[in-house]
Amino acid sequence: MVTHSAEPQARPLAPQHVGEQAQRVLDAVGTVVVGKRGPLSLVLAGVLAGGHVLLEDLPGLGKTLTARSLAQALGIDFRRLQFTPDLMPADVTGSFLYDQRNHDFTFRPGPVFTNLLLADEINRTPPKTQAALLEAMQEKQVSVEGATYRLEPPFCVLATANPIEYEGTYPLPEAQLDRFLLRVSFGYPNRDEEFEVLRRRMARRQEEACLEPIVDRQTLVAMQMSLEDVVVEDSIGRYAVELVAATREHPQLLVGASPRGSLALLLLARAHAVIAGRDFVVPEDVKAVAVPALAHRISLRPEMWLRRADPAHIVEEVVAGVPAPVSGALPTYSGEGLPAHNGQQAGRGQSAGTTPLPRG
Repeated sequence: MVTHSAEPQARPLAPQHVGEQAQRVLDAVGTVVVGKRGPLSLVLAGVLAGGHVLLEDLPGLGKTLTARSLAQALGIDFRRLQFTPDLMPADVTGSFLYDQRNHDFTFRPGPVFTNLLLADEINRTPPKTQAALLEAMQEKQVSVEGATYRLEPPFCVLATANPIEYEGTYPLPEAQLDRFLLRVSFGYPNRDEEFEVLRRRMARRQEEACLEPIVDRQTLVAMQMSLEDVVVEDSIGRYAVELVAATREHPQLLVGASPRGSLALLLLARAHAVIAGRDFVVPEDVKAVAVPALAHRISLRPEMWLRRADPAHIVEEVVAGVPAPVSGALPTYSGEGLPAHNGQQAGRGQSAGTTPLPRG
C-alpha cells in the first residue's frame, strides 16, 4: 500500500452529495456505537478535514469500536497499533530487512502505511516513538535510512489516551497535542443507551460487529477535496480569529491557542457545515467545533490546576464572551438544491459588505 499510481485522480463531489454520504456513514456507525451521534460527527469532521483525532476517554467507552466501525463504513484500510513502553520507532514506520534470496535489504512497511491508524494508548510509549508517529502525521511521509516513502491518502490517525492512569505513561507535551486537529471524549452512556448496547450484542449473536462499506477510499478523498468549495465569509473567518485571540488574553491561561488553532477552527467548521448539508459556514459551525478544536491547545496557569479548572469550560466561556457575527453578514450563497439561508433565495451572491475567504 505504498503506491497506487494506476488509480484515476479523484474529483471533488458537490457539498450536498458529501453531506448525504456523511449522514449515511454516521447512520451506519450509529448502529454499533450507540447514542454518540454528536462525538461521531466530530470524529468524521476531523477525517473529512484531513486531520487527526485524539480520543481521550475512560476505558471501555467505545474508542476502538468507533475507529474500526468508521473505517468499515468508509471502505478504507484500517490497522490498530497498541502502544507500549518497549515499542520502537521502527515498529511504527517499518524497517529494512535483509532478503537472503536477493542478497539485499528490502523495506518492510510498518502499520503506519494504512488509511486509518488506531494508535491505541499513545501516551504509553516513549517520546521517541511518539515523535516517529507525529512526524508521519505532519509530513504524510516516512523517512527510514535516508529513503522517503509517501503515505497514501487518505491518511488519518485516531489516537486514544486514558486520562486517569498516569503510572507508566508519557503524556504528550503541548507542542505535540497541537498536531491533533481536535480532541473528542464520548463519556458514559445513559441507562437506556447502555441497555441498547447489550440488546444489540445479543441480537447479532457474536462479539465482532461488521459494517458494509458506505463509500470507498477514492470517494472519501473526493469528499475531502469538496471542503475547498465551502464558502467562508470574512466575518466568519474574523470570528474564528477573535475566539483564538481571546484565549491568549484569558486570565486563567498561561498559553493560549496558536494560529494553528484558528486554522483548525476554519477546517472543522467547513467539515461541520458539509455534514449538515451546507456549502457555506455559519457562526454555529464555529461554535460547535470550538471546544474540541481549542481545549487541548491551551495551557492553564499552575494555580488553576489546583482549583481543578477545566480547559473545555474556559473555551466555553470564551465562546460565550466573544460576539458572533450578525445574521446580515451571513452569505445567501447556498448552492444548487439546498434551501436558501435566512429566508433568502438561493444564489451565487454574497451579503453586502462581505467577501468570501479564498478557497483553500
